[in-house]
Amino acid sequence: MEEKALVKYFRTLGLTVNRSTKARGHQGFYLQNRIDVSKNTPPHRVVPTLLHEFAHYIHSRIEPDMPRTGGTFTALFGEENPIFIEELLKVTNFVDENSMFLKLYEHKDRLKNKIKDLEQRIKADYPKFMRSKKFKDFDKYIKKTNARYLLKYDRVKLIEKGFFKKTTTIYTIENIERDFPEMPAAFAAYIRLRSAQRRQARVSAKISRYKKYYEKPSELFARLVEGLYIDREWTEALAPYTCECFYKHLQNGYYKELSTVLPV
Repeated sequence: MEEKALVKYFRTLGLTVNRSTKARGHQGFYLQNRIDVSKNTPPHRVVPTLLHEFAHYIHSRIEPDMPRTGGTFTALFGEENPIFIEELLKVTNFVDENSMFLKLYEHKDRLKNKIKDLEQRIKADYPKFMRSKKFKDFDKYIKKTNARYLLKYDRVKLIEKGFFKKTTTIYTIENIERDFPEMPAAFAAYIRLRSAQRRQARVSAKISRYKKYYEKPSELFARLVEGLYIDREWTEALAPYTCECFYKHLQNGYYKELSTVLPV
């Protein structure tokens, strides 16, 4: 089925389908018998997105608490088998290149290299410096300067109140040498190293959060449905065991109306 036929069929099932929203920042979104497909979704992605969200609808009928729990392979395929996640992650990577986090890993590698470079700059003046241990000379120095605020934030605004007026000063990681001209180069490098470590931790946390999302059975199942629409042969090659289980359930009506829009 193409877009108009799919939308018409979904509406006969009592689903509300919206094509004029931004789908909460995603290409598509499903919640409580409502499917939104963003108006900004590229034309070639509309049908796969509709099928993805419809798969969530079908899954929620099989496993009513799926929206809260993320679902289970037992409910979807009749067993908990590690091969499902192994195969379906391959399908997910094929369907959605964002699931490989290439830009995030590239960013993480850049930060890793930056941290190493900053460490070498510090060691030029403090050969015994180690990231895992306290930097005592720095700690002693930093207590006496407003640069200490840059150990937690890349940009800070300090407001000092006087008798007649307030003084506002902004300090940033980029302007350490200008704002603190007396600071040793190794200490400026250490502040930047700490900043890079914070950013690296945020990137790692984002990767972990996205991985948790992509590895939910509900998301893996929906992307399997997408994959079978986009390229059935390649999806079957990537996930032979999962597809065998899927087809068996599809043929016996377990996936309800999904067999209408995705026939074997």
